[in-house]
Amino acid sequence: MALHYNCKHCGTNIGSLNQVSLHTEQLGFHKLTEEERQEMIQYHPNGDIHVQTICEDCQEALERNPELHHSDFLIQ
Repeated sequence: MALHYNCKHCGTNIGSLNQVSLHTEQLGFHKLTEEERQEMIQYHPNGDIHVQTICEDCQEALERNPELHHSDFLIQ
């Protein structure tokens, strides 16, 4: 099992954890609503988990340009 974090705006691979055995509480998933979990977390048949988050570059772009919050993808 591996845990992969990718930016939901630009698709950048933020990081991965391989061969991990963690509980949802350790990852903070328990603090998400059911809707947030469905939107952000994808479980794959091979046991991998893919989490959609936001990278630092996209976060900075959104802070500088709040109107970008309406866009699904940001070009960097």
